[in-house]
Amino acid sequence: MKRALIAVACAALAACSMAPKYERPAAPVPGAFPYPGASEGAAAADFAWQQFFTDAKLRELIATALANNRDLRVAILNIEQARAQYDIRRADRLPTVGGTVSGSRVPNASGGTTSTYTAGIAFTSWEIDLFGRVASLSEVALAQFLATEEGRRAAQASLVASVANTWLALAADDELLALTRDTLATREESLRLTRLRFENGAASEIDFRQAQSLYESARATHAQLQRQRAQDIDALALLIGQAVPQGIEAGITTETVRLPDLPAGTPSDVLVNRPDVRQAEQLLVAANANIGAARAAFFPRISLTAGLGTASSDLSGLFKGGSWGWTVAPSLVQPIFDAGRNRAGLASAQVARDIAVAQYERAIQSAFREVADALAGRATYAEQLAAQAAVVEAETVRFRLAKLRYEGGVASYLDLLDAQRSLFGAQQALVQVRLGRLQNQVQLYRALGGGWGSR
Repeated sequence: MKRALIAVACAALAACSMAPKYERPAAPVPGAFPYPGASEGAAAADFAWQQFFTDAKLRELIATALANNRDLRVAILNIEQARAQYDIRRADRLPTVGGTVSGSRVPNASGGTTSTYTAGIAFTSWEIDLFGRVASLSEVALAQFLATEEGRRAAQASLVASVANTWLALAADDELLALTRDTLATREESLRLTRLRFENGAASEIDFRQAQSLYESARATHAQLQRQRAQDIDALALLIGQAVPQGIEAGITTETVRLPDLPAGTPSDVLVNRPDVRQAEQLLVAANANIGAARAAFFPRISLTAGLGTASSDLSGLFKGGSWGWTVAPSLVQPIFDAGRNRAGLASAQVARDIAVAQYERAIQSAFREVADALAGRATYAEQLAAQAAVVEAETVRFRLAKLRYEGGVASYLDLLDAQRSLFGAQQALVQVRLGRLQNQVQLYRALGGGWGSR
């Protein structure tokens, strides 16, 4: 029996797979990115987030988020759950051996009782996987486990980028608030002087109302920015999983932050480095393996129940010579009529594989677009930033000249107010362009596969 069991076990473990051979679908994207930009330097995946983000306060925030963020914690727990499911499927490929001990006493025809005691080891209903059904299900569970691991990496990369972008937005909020407070103070003084001039007949009511309108506009902008900053603080608190430390963005401006420039590489690099693309591929591998399990359902299912033990009518004689015995009970079930259940199961598995192919291709296309958008931003933000800085410089000179012309009686007060309003708008736009450029660099880092290499 020992030799027979070993032979059966070897046959089961060496079962052939009926799953179709896996072939990675061709990437439905161009072979190169637009706006390639930098061509040399370390790839994004080789930059741990601690190297890419050099500010100590930002790194502290990211580390806190990786430790406390609940979404990331769920992603990690999903890995543990998938690992347990894989262990269950892997255990199905081997027999479950258990010890058995039993005893019974029943009345007999002579008025007494008959005792029976048994002890031994047994395994029951072990499926001999000749057609690879159990092996295919094990492969499905393994691929799903690997997919959850890639999902955790994708979640980490997104979390790192979100924390960095929110922190940068807070820095921009402080810049805009400081600019608005200065503008508000200037317009308040201008309104006071214009009111005095109006009350003394030296200025028209139109001048007074224009000054009042500009002051109230600045006050409304100040309230809006305060609300925006509070909301960014709340968003950052949710990301890091705790209250935001005071002064976490103090001393930082969008003009002083520097981030490394990264080479774009090729779309094939993205496929290697993007965890969300690899996650989609592992789900495709799982769907492909599931076809093997569905095909195996058409073939006989062979199971084996066996035992080795001893039996005696006397407890003291349970382990004496001559009381030992063994049993082997194989069984075979061949599907004959199942009302089309197996055929429908195979059709469902094949459609699920086609869906997984489409989702994998969609993941590649989304990755390509994210990288292409970020590269387009990198190629154009520098020019936009230079142009906006020139606008601020021109508006500053215009405001100074308008003020001199008004004080000299050459220009109207309306000209001065218009120059003041244009300067404020240009200064706000400059901060927003700087913020957009920095956040685009963060987006490019994540899109190229960075942000998950270190925890």
